[in-house]
Amino acid sequence: MNNIHGTIRTYHKHPDCVAGGIMSDNLTNMETSVSGPHVVTAVCGNKFRSIIASVDDYLMNLAIAEDICCYVLD
Repeated sequence: MNNIHGTIRTYHKHPDCVAGGIMSDNLTNMETSVSGPHVVTAVCGNKFRSIIASVDDYLMNLAIAEDICCYVLD
């Protein structure tokens, strides 16, 4: 089976807060870091459907973390 690798890079006003909010939900095939104003998450796996499900969950968690961080810090 082929390994599938991808990176999600998103801009945030409060990237440290957002990354801190989503890191605890990362699966073993995900790694999140902060690079300047961006949250960067690398995802890898062997099954395309699993990657899609992981990214879908990640994007929902990312949106919630962004909303909370902006609400609390703005």
